[in-house]
Amino acid sequence: MDYSVLLFSVIGSLVALIVLLYFIPIGLWFQALVSNVNISLLQLVFMRWRKVPPSKIVSALIEAHKAGINTLSRNELEAHFLAGGNIERVVHALVSASKANIDLDFRMATAIDLAGRDVFEAVQMSVNPKVINTPPITAVATDGIQLICKARVTVRANIKQLVGGAGEETVLARIGEGVVSSIGSAKSHKDVLENPDSISKLVLSKGLDAGTAFEILSIDIADIDIGRNIGAVLQTDQADADLKVAQAKAEERRAMAVANEQEMRALAQQMRAHVIEAEAEIPKAMADAFRSGNLGIMDYYKMKNIQADTEMRESISKQPNSTEK
Repeated sequence: MDYSVLLFSVIGSLVALIVLLYFIPIGLWFQALVSNVNISLLQLVFMRWRKVPPSKIVSALIEAHKAGINTLSRNELEAHFLAGGNIERVVHALVSASKANIDLDFRMATAIDLAGRDVFEAVQMSVNPKVINTPPITAVATDGIQLICKARVTVRANIKQLVGGAGEETVLARIGEGVVSSIGSAKSHKDVLENPDSISKLVLSKGLDAGTAFEILSIDIADIDIGRNIGAVLQTDQADADLKVAQAKAEERRAMAVANEQEMRALAQQMRAHVIEAEAEIPKAMADAFRSGNLGIMDYYKMKNIQADTEMRESISKQPNSTEK
């Protein structure tokens, strides 16, 4: 007897058995049978050909059946898997929602899952609300004092708004806007420091969770710090701006005065030139007066004496007074 032939036949039989059990999952069929899940062996074989893992479908049906959810069907689970959904998370969410008395059906759960949200986490958040810490929010009160506020927001998932509802970023942005508006409407920063709960009440009254995938349960102010005196800074900046404007106007007036002075000097020089030109004509006029007999020699000497007296008086007036010495 050839042992090599026997060995090859045994190996071939094992391989054939493994392939047969892969395409005909008798173990899964028996598991479903003892779990009171109605699924035929032929359907499990067809799942292999449709490239749907039978183990996931059977496990999901068993979990749902044991939790008392008998509305799930094999076709729906297969369709959701082929659409790219996560069967395990959907079934976990349905079981958790059923235990927590949350209204969630298979169609809504699959829609949430295909929308890219974690439906199981959403159900858990509905049961156990989530706390979101906002980043530091900077606002300025009416008296010009800057306040830096941090808040803790307790939210619960809104199952009905998970498809198409805004996310966590929108909630944080709206809360930041509400806090800035609340602090900005306060007459003094002291009022905000004395009653920080007024911020929470005002923000909650605005219904900031409308159109979002969350329901805001509470807003707690965790910390408020005092920043800069923005009002004083703005006044200082305005004063500096006014000073620069005044300096610019003064420089403009000075430039105009300098221009006017230069213009007057030019006019004075022109007048001096005219005077010098006129004085140059005096000797000619005097000579003409002598020739015509209109000016005599005695008149000329009187005029010279008057000029000499005038020059002497001017020189005496220019000399420093003896009493001043």
